[in-house]
Amino acid sequence: MLRIHFTAADLARTRIAPAPDPLWESMLSMHWLRGRCLDPLLTGWRRRMLGLLHERHGHRAELGLPLSINPPLGYFPDFLTPIEASGGFEPGLDALLRTPRARLAADLATLRSTGTRRPSAVADLAAGDVTALRQLGAGLQLYHRLAILPLWNAIRSAFDADRALRSRRLLNQGLSALLNDLHPTARFDGGILTITNYIAERDLHLDGRGLLLVPCYFKRHEKPMVLADPLLPPVLVYPIHPHARVVSAAAGAGSLSALLGGTRAAILVLAADGGTTSEVAHRLDVSVPSASRHLAVLRSSGLVTSARDRNAVHHTLTPLGRQLLNRT
Repeated sequence: MLRIHFTAADLARTRIAPAPDPLWESMLSMHWLRGRCLDPLLTGWRRRMLGLLHERHGHRAELGLPLSINPPLGYFPDFLTPIEASGGFEPGLDALLRTPRARLAADLATLRSTGTRRPSAVADLAAGDVTALRQLGAGLQLYHRLAILPLWNAIRSAFDADRALRSRRLLNQGLSALLNDLHPTARFDGGILTITNYIAERDLHLDGRGLLLVPCYFKRHEKPMVLADPLLPPVLVYPIHPHARVVSAAAGAGSLSALLGGTRAAILVLAADGGTTSEVAHRLDVSVPSASRHLAVLRSSGLVTSARDRNAVHHTLTPLGRQLLNRT
């Protein structure tokens, strides 16, 4: 369980990041390349990225160092996500590459303590070796170009939609409502924001520094996260609201959204990877009857086909639906 302790000064200094953080997006997106991916909005991206890594003349060697110090589970070094990245990729990368040697050594020692073997370049990086730092910087630049930039419009659109949603909640109901609504595991009461399913028992005292809330497109939905070092500028990274992600993806399809409307276009995007009525409703944050009505319209238009399996109805695209989706 994570408990974040606010003073009155912290409440006054709590704010939502003004733009997506490209280094948080980069680091958390790498986690989707290991293990299973059940997010229908990321399956195509992941397939493309794995192809780039594994093809005969792929980029695995060039990306090896960033991937090796950013495991998909547990701790990864704080220095990979400096606060300067809130101003863009270049300022963030510059700050990362200027990380003091003591910070590099401490963060990578914590990583080594997890027991997984790392390439020899990690030891060089921990010692502040210039060649290793350049290798890390080149790998992160390449990864950003291959993995993040092609998706940046979708990331930005989803981020803006989430930020607008949170801002309305703040204006209409206040900061307490905003913090309570950040994530299903978040509870704010008595000046303490509790994340109930955090990986360990931890208390983070803001001590007047405030809290930067960072919506993240690639953050897994299970729980928000904070930096390991309590002395660094406090941030809380949380997954962008599912409705904001899905609707922005449908809007990105351009004419599809204009043709079908935002919600039905979003359902068509989800149906590309199949799903039940309940799953569609959950991802869109709508009621099951509402999702069922939209699916019925898409089915009568020949875009979706449905089949019952015991107590669930599964939906997928027809050839016409897939053709329409691929054209937009």
